[in-house]
Amino acid sequence: MLPPTVLQVRPLRPGALLPVRQSALASGYDLHACLEGGPVSIGSTPQLVPTGLAIAAPAGVDVQVRPRSGLSLRGVMATLGTIDADYRGELFVTLYCLPGCGPHEVHHGDRIAQLVVGRLADVEWQLVDELDATLRGEAGHGSTGPR
Repeated sequence: MLPPTVLQVRPLRPGALLPVRQSALASGYDLHACLEGGPVSIGSTPQLVPTGLAIAAPAGVDVQVRPRSGLSLRGVMATLGTIDADYRGELFVTLYCLPGCGPHEVHHGDRIAQLVVGRLADVEWQLVDELDATLRGEAGHGSTGPR
């Protein structure tokens, strides 16, 4: 078993909350809104919501911001984002509401997205004239069935 990956975290605003898993087997760590001036209303226009945190991920680690399923079910979307290992600024989450679902009010401490951490594979690109054949071949979007 691999040792735990260490991500350094620095609070940048008063009241910033550390990312936390909500269950022992959860793959994501919930990110919380860190709002100093009261709640924020989220509508159909994408809006940055601060977390009050900066992180330092080691080289070879992939940190992604992903939506929370409970908010998505209510039409509140968080855009997928990648936190590069050399980024040291504040983590923000881009939130917006689907048409007909907003507005949504975000308060300080609300869980607004999740961080998922993985390991990156070293990749070497190999230029070839042909790719190996598969049963699916070049069949694209929707080719594997309706669901």
